[in-house]
Amino acid sequence: MRIGRVRVGGRASTAVLRGRTVHLVRGGPLGRLEPTGETFPLSKVTLLAPIQPGKVVAIGLNYRSHLEARVVPHDEPTHPEPFLKTPSSVIGPGQAIVLPADAGRVDEEGEVVVVIGKRARNLRESEVDAHVLGYTAGNDVSAREWQRADLQWWRAKSSDTFTAVGPWIATDLDPERIPLTVRLNGEVVQQADTSQLIHSIRKCVAFVTSAMTLEPGDLVYTGTPGTTAELHAGDTVQVEVGGVGVLTNPVAAAP
Repeated sequence: MRIGRVRVGGRASTAVLRGRTVHLVRGGPLGRLEPTGETFPLSKVTLLAPIQPGKVVAIGLNYRSHLEARVVPHDEPTHPEPFLKTPSSVIGPGQAIVLPADAGRVDEEGEVVVVIGKRARNLRESEVDAHVLGYTAGNDVSAREWQRADLQWWRAKSSDTFTAVGPWIATDLDPERIPLTVRLNGEVVQQADTSQLIHSIRKCVAFVTSAMTLEPGDLVYTGTPGTTAELHAGDTVQVEVGGVGVLTNPVAAAP
């Protein structure tokens, strides 16, 4: 099943996608998904961020290919390395990633994203699947100069529009083998699948819950592979996650 949020006729609604048809349902993505009987062609709705998270956790340096691409070498982390991104930075499909005027270089970071479905605390890896609603695509947009210059990544990772997510939440994926492809202006710039993660999705979620309770709707970004690409105003970046769809965002300069 693919679950999301759409805008149609001036109102926002939770929806289920079947083929190219959007079926509206009552309640939020975490609810019972009772059909309203209203259906629309996918082309007639505006896609929104599929969930409004209470918090966003991201895992750094979680693909060997990304470690190898770094200018400054870094040892393989012995455990997942989480950091936080603010919910205020979340945008959905079609919304512009806005480049702050004084940020310097800003890169895309395509990722597979976990959507938490049940309250999770002190999980074992074997318990993680029962607490996951599904998976979606994400772009952990990153201002590189701010990452290097600031003590914390508060603006490098959480400037407005720096957390793109969508278009759908897929509920039936195998977390050990989810393909990921990122295109910038149609050219492939990143490609991997989750079998190549240093720390598996289940391990990352369990590790986060050892210190921090994850609530329904929270997001966990699981890491980005290879070499990330610099964004410029006028670009279009697409993050495709197998079974989910393509998250497309234009890039714009700050007004």
